[in-house]
Formats: sequence, C-alpha cells, structure tokens
Amino acid sequence: MSELIKHECGIALIRLRKPLSYYQEKYGTWQYGLNKLYLLMEKQHNRGQDGAGVVSVKLNLKPGQEYIHRYRSVEQNPIKDVFDKVGKPVKKAMKAGKDINNLGWVYENLPFAGELYLGHLRYGTFGNNSIEFVHPVMRQNNWKSRTLVLAGNFNLTNTDELFQKLIDLGQHPKNYTDTVTALEKVGHFPI
Repeated sequence: MSELIKHECGIALIRLRKPLSYYQEKYGTWQYGLNKLYLLMEKQHNRGQDGAGVVSVKLNLKPGQEYIHRYRSVEQNPIKDVFDKVGKPVKKAMKAGKDINNLGWVYENLPFAGELYLGHLRYGTFGNNSIEFVHPVMRQNNWKSRTLVLAGNFNLTNTDELFQKLIDLGQHPKNYTDTVTALEKVGHFPI
C-alpha cells in the first residue's frame, strides 16, 4: 500500500462457506454472519459518520425469488439504523408466530438470511450527504452474472471520460457519480 489509511470509508465482507444450519448448531444462531458483520462495522464506526449500508446475497434461491437485499442509512447513528431495519422482519416473523429456527422457511422468507454480507461505512469525499451516495450501490439485471453490488473507497479521476463513453454506447446512466459510472461500465460488457 502506498499511503497510510486516514479518514476513508470502512468496508466489511463476510462469506459463509457452510449452510446456515451449521451456524445454528455450532453458535446457536443462523444470524452468525450478520452478527459478525455488525461487529466489523461497529469497530470501524469512526469511518462511517456520513452513512452506512449493508447487502445480503442468497446464493441458492430458486428463480423468481429475490436474492439480494440492501439497506442504507444517513441517520444520526447509521449502523444502528441499518441493523434495526435488518432485524425488523425477524421481529415481525416472531410476533406473527413463525418458527425462526425453521431454517428452510427463514432462508426463503427473511431478507438477510444469506451466505454473503457486504457492509460499507461512508466517510464522504464526493457529493452531498444523501442516501444516493451511500454504498453499497447496485446494478440490477435479470441475468445473475450482470447484477452487481459495489462498495468502495475510491474516487475516479476520469469520470467525465467514462461517463461520455457510456453515453456513446447508448446508455443513459441514472446518476452522474463515479460509482454508478464504474458499475455501468463493468455491467455493460458480457462475462
């Protein structure tokens, strides 16, 4: 690394390599990954004074089911706000009498019961302090391989040039930001 880390955004990634039942049996909760994501983000809270966001990806859902879920916040305590939103469906299910230890039901019905978690803490260096500038950002597509989620700690220096190339390709990007430009550029070309 060429520079010391100063006040930049914080990023956390959790990839569960075993099924949720493993974590339920070993640690007493299928929310093991979520709990670790919370701890990682809380340890970096000084890097996210402007906002926070999390994404959950479910890798084994059948077509027709939503497999990516995201919450973002620019509230006063964004980490707490995001994880309150994450926990709301669990509390609602418990209140409705659902068995939140039935992992098949949990996986198919609760948004943040997944295998991959990405968290981002925003320390604003570009743009204003609105929800649109909080990562992770998404580029959705019907093709799984073209659906992208991105969280980063970067500023592009050639955004104008890349943005113009997207327009020349016939695209109409939804925002003029370095992140959206990067997502659209990567997502345009087939893998």
